[in-house]
Amino acid sequence: MHEAYDIHGVQEKWLPIWDELAPFRSGRKDDPRPKKYVLDMFPYPSGDLHMGHAEAYALGDVIARYWVQRGFNVMHPIGWDAFGLPAENAAIKRNEDPSVWTYENINTQRASMRRYACSFDWDRVLYTCDPEYYKWNQWIFLKLFEKGLAYRKNSAVNWCPDCQTVLANEQVVAGLCERCDSSVTKKKLNQWYFKITAYTERLLEDMKQLEGKWPDKVLTMQRNWIGKSTGAEIKFQIEDRAESVVVYTTRPDTLHGATFMVVAVDSELARELATGSKVESEFNKYFESVRSASDIDRLATDRTKTGVFLQRYAINPVNGERIPIWASDYVLADYGTGAIMAVPAHDQRDLDFARAMKLPVKVVVDTGEADPNETGIATEGIGKIVNSGSISGLESMAAISKIIDELAKKDQATATANYRLRDWLISRQRYWGTPIPIIHCSKCGEVPVPIEQLPVKLPDSKTVDLKPKGISPLATAADWVNTQCPKCQGSALRDTDTMDTFVDSSWYFLRYTSVNNQQSPFDDHEVKTWLPVDQYVGGVTHAILHLLYSRFFTKALFDMGLVDFNEPFTRLLNQGMVIMDGSAMSKSRGNLVRLSDELERHGVDAIRLSMVFAGPPEDDVDWSDVSPSGSVKFLNRAWRLSGDVTSKPGVNFSDGNIDLRKITHKALHDISFAVESFRFNVAVARIMELVNATRKAIDSGCGAADPSVREAVEGIAISLSLIAPYTAEEMWERLGHKPSVALAGWPKIDDSLLTADAVTAIFQVNGKIKSRIDVQPDISDSELEAMALSDPAIKSEIEGIKPKKVITKAPKFVNIVL
Repeated sequence: MHEAYDIHGVQEKWLPIWDELAPFRSGRKDDPRPKKYVLDMFPYPSGDLHMGHAEAYALGDVIARYWVQRGFNVMHPIGWDAFGLPAENAAIKRNEDPSVWTYENINTQRASMRRYACSFDWDRVLYTCDPEYYKWNQWIFLKLFEKGLAYRKNSAVNWCPDCQTVLANEQVVAGLCERCDSSVTKKKLNQWYFKITAYTERLLEDMKQLEGKWPDKVLTMQRNWIGKSTGAEIKFQIEDRAESVVVYTTRPDTLHGATFMVVAVDSELARELATGSKVESEFNKYFESVRSASDIDRLATDRTKTGVFLQRYAINPVNGERIPIWASDYVLADYGTGAIMAVPAHDQRDLDFARAMKLPVKVVVDTGEADPNETGIATEGIGKIVNSGSISGLESMAAISKIIDELAKKDQATATANYRLRDWLISRQRYWGTPIPIIHCSKCGEVPVPIEQLPVKLPDSKTVDLKPKGISPLATAADWVNTQCPKCQGSALRDTDTMDTFVDSSWYFLRYTSVNNQQSPFDDHEVKTWLPVDQYVGGVTHAILHLLYSRFFTKALFDMGLVDFNEPFTRLLNQGMVIMDGSAMSKSRGNLVRLSDELERHGVDAIRLSMVFAGPPEDDVDWSDVSPSGSVKFLNRAWRLSGDVTSKPGVNFSDGNIDLRKITHKALHDISFAVESFRFNVAVARIMELVNATRKAIDSGCGAADPSVREAVEGIAISLSLIAPYTAEEMWERLGHKPSVALAGWPKIDDSLLTADAVTAIFQVNGKIKSRIDVQPDISDSELEAMALSDPAIKSEIEGIKPKKVITKAPKFVNIVL
C-alpha cells in the first residue's frame, strides 16, 4: 500500500513554520543578492478571494519564487485597493462605517492569501484607505496642482441618479449604470481634472521602451485610447456670426465633398446657434432625448442617426458653398470644437446621417470602388482626387499637403495633430475616498491645504449622511466642511469631492518600497534601489486606464525630480479569466465555483497546479476542462518519490546513472526556459515527465539508492516549490533537508549532459501544443520553421490562414501566432 499524503495536514504543518522563517522578507540590510521587483495588481477587498484571484496570484508567485531560487533578493509585496463605492453602498445597507466592511474583507482575504502560500513579503503591506497612505495621495495632488496639472472646470458628466455619483464612460452600458442598472443622465458639474493630455506625446513615444516586454495587445489598446491623428484645423465661417468655427479633420483632401456641418447636440456652439431661433424648442426636446446616452453608445456605428437642422449655414472655405448646420448626438462635444465637416461619400457615419436626412452626397476621391450614392457604403480610403478644383488629379497625400498650404496662406487652416485622450476626471461625489486637499475661499479662491496639515482625514461617518442626496456626502458634514482659509484666516469651505480610486493605484508600487515612511511618500534611496518594477502581473481589464494613469504619474514625478525613471513597469504579464462552461462565472447563471470549496476539496497545491497547468497564462481557463483531482494524484506521485530515495544528502551526483542525469538536467533546463518565457504550463509538463522518468528509474532501472535518483527528486522538489509549495516543502524535509526549499537555489545545469542524439521539438499554434517531432540538436531556425509549417497537424490547424508571426527557437519549439 502507498503511504497516505495528508494535503490539509501538510498545510497546517508548514504555515506557522513559514511565518517564523519569513523566507520572502526583502528588507534585510546588506543583502548581497541582486534585486528584482515582482508585483501583482492588488485586489479590491470585496468578499473572499475568488477563482480569478487564484489564477492571478498563482502565476505571479511562480515568477517571484523562481527568481528567489535563481539567487535574487525579490521584493514581492501585497496591499489592498481599499477605497470605493461598493464599501460605501454596503455601509448604507448595514448602517455602519465603510471601514468596518472594508477591513473585515481585508482580514478575510489576507488569511486566504496566507493559506494560498503566496510568497509575499508581509512586512510590505498597505491599505489605500489608511490615512497614512491617502495622506500621500493628497501630497501628490498638491504637487500636480502646483505644476498646473490639477485644475477645475465645468463639464457635462455621466451621472447616476441612484448611486448619486459621476460615472466614467466605461461604466455606462446601453445608457444604464453598470452597478445598479439605473438610467444615466448628463449633468453639469464643477469637477477636478488631472492634465494627462500634457503627456500625450510622451505616453505614445515611450511605448517604444515597452515593445517586446509588454503584450502587443496592451500597447495597441493604449495607442488606440490615446488616439493620435494628424490632419488640419480648418476655419469655417458661419453666416451672421462674427467668429469662425474651427473644425478638425484628418482628411482635408475631401473638403470639396463637405456637404453639411454637424455640431454636437450638447456643445456650447449648438446651444448658441439654437437659442432664439425657430427650432429652439425642437432642439431642446432633442437634447433631452439623447442626453442620457453614453459617449460609447453615441459613437456606435449601428446607432440610428438623428438630428435637428439648426436653420443656419456655414461657408465651405475651399469653394464658397453654403452648407447646412445640423445638431446631432453622433458628434461629441469634447472632440475638437464639437463640430465636424461632414463628407458623406467618404465617411460611413456621415453617409448614414445624410441618407437619413436626405442630404447631398458628393464623391471627391476615386478609390476604385462603387459610388456610395448607389451602395450606401462610404469609400473611406485614399485615391485620386476628383471634383475638387485645384487639387483634382492629385493623389490623396499630395492633395492633403496642397490644400493645407493653400488655406494656410489665407489663414484658414493649420496643420495639427489631435488626440482622443481627454484629461482625467478625478472628482467623485462619494464619502469613501481620498478628500481633495483644497479649501475654497471667497477672497483667495482655491487654496491648497498646507503640507503640514495633511492628511485631510475623512470626517467620522456618523456625522455624514451617506445616502444619495445629489451632493457629495462630505457636504453634509458641516463641522468638517466649514474651516479657515490658510491664507487670509477668513471663513472658508473644504472641497467636498473625493478622488477617483485610480489615483490610489497610480503610484502604490512606489509606496511599497517604504510603507512605514512618515516623512515622505517614498524613500528616495529605496526607490532607486528597487524601481522600476521588473515584472508586473495582472488582468488585461486594466490594460488601459490603470496602466495609462500609472505611466502618467511616473512621468509627472520624473519631471518633478522625484524619480529617475519614466516608465513604471518594465515587463507586463496579463492573465486570462477563469470561466465555467464557456462563460463568466455568476450566481445568476448557476455556474459559480467557490474558491473556498475547491481549496477544501482538493487542497491549495492542487488548485495552484491546476491553474498553472491549464494553458498559456493569457488564455482563459475554463474550470470545467480542468482536473484538480488529477493534480492531487500527480502531487501524490511526486511526494512518494521523496520517501523512496535511500541515498544520503550530499551524495556525489556525478556518480549516478548517466541516462537519468541527462533526463534530469534537460528537464530542469527546459523548466527554467519555460518559466522565463511565461510558458508555465510547459514547465509543469516537464516536471511531470521528470516524475515519470524517476519512478521508472526506481522501479525498473538504476534503483532508489542511485545518486541520480536523489538528484532528480531534489530537482523535482525545487521545481515544484514554484507551483506547489506545501508538497515541495514536505518532499524537501523527507529528503533530509532543513526548510525552506524556497531558498534551496536553482540546480546547476551541466551543459555536457544536455547533448542528445535527437531532440523533441514542439510545434505550437497560439501557444498551444499541436505536434511534436524528433530533430537533430543542431537544426537551424529556418529548417525547423519549415518543418513546422509543413507538419500535417499544423497545416490542418491553420487552414491556410497567414500567420501574424512565427517564433522559432531551434531545436526546441516553433510557435505560430495567428
